[in-house]
Amino acid sequence: GWKGTINTTIINFNNEKMQITWATRELFPRENVSFSYTFDEGKHKIWKLCPTYLLDQDYNSGCLFKTEGPTLAISIRNSNGSEELFSKRLKSDFYIKPNRPENVTFFWKEDTVTVSSNKPERAVKCLILELQYKSKFDKEWQSRTSKCCSVGEQGFDPRKCYSFRVRLKRLVPYCNVVHYSSDWEAETFWMNGTLLDSCDDDKKSLSNTVIILSCLLSVLLVMLILLILLCKWQRLQKSVMPAIPDPKYIFADLFNDHNGNFQEWIDKTDQAVVQTKLEYEEPECIIEAESHREDQKSIDKQGPQEKIFTFSGAAESNDPKAAQIACLMPTSNTRASFAGFQILMNDDMYVML
Repeated sequence: GWKGTINTTIINFNNEKMQITWATRELFPRENVSFSYTFDEGKHKIWKLCPTYLLDQDYNSGCLFKTEGPTLAISIRNSNGSEELFSKRLKSDFYIKPNRPENVTFFWKEDTVTVSSNKPERAVKCLILELQYKSKFDKEWQSRTSKCCSVGEQGFDPRKCYSFRVRLKRLVPYCNVVHYSSDWEAETFWMNGTLLDSCDDDKKSLSNTVIILSCLLSVLLVMLILLILLCKWQRLQKSVMPAIPDPKYIFADLFNDHNGNFQEWIDKTDQAVVQTKLEYEEPECIIEAESHREDQKSIDKQGPQEKIFTFSGAAESNDPKAAQIACLMPTSNTRASFAGFQILMNDDMYVML
């Protein structure tokens, strides 16, 4: 009652090796079955026992043997071979799983990538080449297929890093009854026509660039803040603690002519002051007790070479103690002679200090 009801998995590896497996624990839980096969046709079949069994918990669950022809017949029997439990006849060419593509090459031109591989020795018309790719910003693979053995795609950004992988697929239903594809060729990483070890390198380089720029901007910002604080601190310092003037600029002759010898400098300065006083001795002051009219006439007679400072308020009051103080001096030396004096006015009184 088992014949034709057992589900088996049949794979023909590139028309070189056959692998047939079955579910042992579900189908034959308490019996270790045997497997035999033949590629012969007609009445005179020569059955061969399985050379290599595949095991599942020490029970035979499959068989691996060499592909010897397009037509295959298989038989599963009980442990001693006396009873046939399952049999099947099939075309081995309809279960081919191709090998990986060989000598895969990438050609990158502007935004177009073309991937090609060597053509297999047989069944080229039954094969298509599938290309899958994704960038570091894509979550899922993008897929493109073409006849064996070249496929191209456009729209690649040269600034992005892409992951590529390729494989061969068998056409269904013209060549295969099941969808079998080869294993993926080793994944490669490309950026603008340059092969990379990994797209992580691009991420690291980008992250390193961002880190360096961030550090530079941070340093510049800190320097700017420090410069602003320094300027404000200098202003605050000047307002709170005014700068003490350097005496070497005020007393230049003390340091330049006398090398800082204060006693020598003060002695010479005193002599210069005495000499200046002698040269610019004040002219004699004349006290006159005359009327205001006589003073005015006296001023007019003296001419442009003399000046009289009159305290007229006292004369007009007819005070017997009133007096006029007239200081006669050359007009050209007025500022020099009286540079150290002040004139104070209180009501009608003028006081020269």
